[in-house]
Amino acid sequence: MEISTSQPPTDTPAQTVSSSSSTKTYQGISKEIIHELTTEINNMIGFAVYNGIIINTQINQLIQDSTVDDLINAHNLLCKNVAPATPKSIEYTKKMHQEGSGKSVLNKIPVSRNLIIVALLFLTIFIATVMSPEVNNDSLDKGILGASGLPLLLNLGFLSSVAGLGVIFFLLKDVSNSIKNGTLIPEETISYISQILLGIIAGLLMSEILALYLKDPEDINLFNKSILALIGGFSSDAIFGILQGIITRIKNIFVPSPGQKTSVQ
Repeated sequence: MEISTSQPPTDTPAQTVSSSSSTKTYQGISKEIIHELTTEINNMIGFAVYNGIIINTQINQLIQDSTVDDLINAHNLLCKNVAPATPKSIEYTKKMHQEGSGKSVLNKIPVSRNLIIVALLFLTIFIATVMSPEVNNDSLDKGILGASGLPLLLNLGFLSSVAGLGVIFFLLKDVSNSIKNGTLIPEETISYISQILLGIIAGLLMSEILALYLKDPEDINLFNKSILALIGGFSSDAIFGILQGIITRIKNIFVPSPGQKTSVQ
């Protein structure tokens, strides 16, 4: 369904600016914005029809009039109909399907392909380090403060790979749901790199620093540290939120809030 925009909007008055060289006319809403608005409306209608989403029948009358107010109202109604998908995510998903036409399954969605490659990399590191005799219960019990050299490098590589697998497990599930619901946007594909790094850091913090506070050091073994690294990688957002909350409370102790009055004696 295409929406005609041949008639200029009559709702917004034009402003005329005169100068010594020329006279220019500016519209409150440019033709480019109106064209983008109609494109997004068409994309949302196509997305709703393709996925069997119920569309508000009031939209039909609004897009037939094609005034600026009616187009905006139709756009607002469609955004509610296709939620949680957005015009940006629908456009990005449509672009991926068009560019992936005729390609293999892995190349149709680059973000999924890249995450699978990273997952295989972490899996390779995990297998390589766990096969080394330097990675065992005793070496992991020593931690980062009691080991050095190659054993320390291999143990950190082992824990980092476990944390990486945890965060990749979370991201692959998140991408799968985003593609299914049509909510994937370009910004998410860029943020996945930082999320992977945060997951590895969180896994190392959980497995090395948190393990120091266990009551019995003999309980720190390969299984426990692996689980802590996996949990840290999978729940990096939660760990970041906890640390941010702790820092905020400490900051409030030493730095008073702007609304707090300080007495001067």
